[in-house]
Amino acid sequence: MIRYALVCSFGHEFEAWFSSSNDFDTQKEQALITCPLCEDTDVSKQIMAPALKGTKRKQSSSDAQAFATFAGKVREKIRSTHDYVGDNFADEALAMHRGEKDEKPIYGETTPDEVKTLKEEGVSAAPLPPAFVPTPPKKLN
Repeated sequence: MIRYALVCSFGHEFEAWFSSSNDFDTQKEQALITCPLCEDTDVSKQIMAPALKGTKRKQSSSDAQAFATFAGKVREKIRSTHDYVGDNFADEALAMHRGEKDEKPIYGETTPDEVKTLKEEGVSAAPLPPAFVPTPPKKLN
C-alpha cells in the first residue's frame, strides 16, 4: 500500500491509499479519484518527502493491529447497516435517486462507465478503500 498526498484543482488537500502507483494512475485516468470536499476529479499528487528509516519512532505492530481492528469494525458496520446489491449497484442507486425505489443504504460493485453515469446524474456514491470493503454475503437478498 502507498499513501499519496493529493490536491484537487481547487486547492483542497487530502490523502488517499493505493495498492500501487499504477493503481493511482489507473484510477486517475478513469476519474475515480475525487476530492472529498468538492468532488473534483482533477486531482494530482503533491510533492512528498520519503519516509526513511532512522532514529525516529518506528511504526509498531500494535499500530498495524489497531488499524486492522478498526478496518474490521468498519466492514462489519457496513455489512450490518447496508444491503449488498452486487453488480446492480448503479441501477439500484439511480432508481433510488429518481424516486422509483425507496432510499436505503446499499453497497456493491460498478464499472467505470457506471460511475461516470452516477456522477452525471448527481448520485452521491463513493468507492471504499480496499481495507474497508466487506466480503459480500453468500446470497443476494
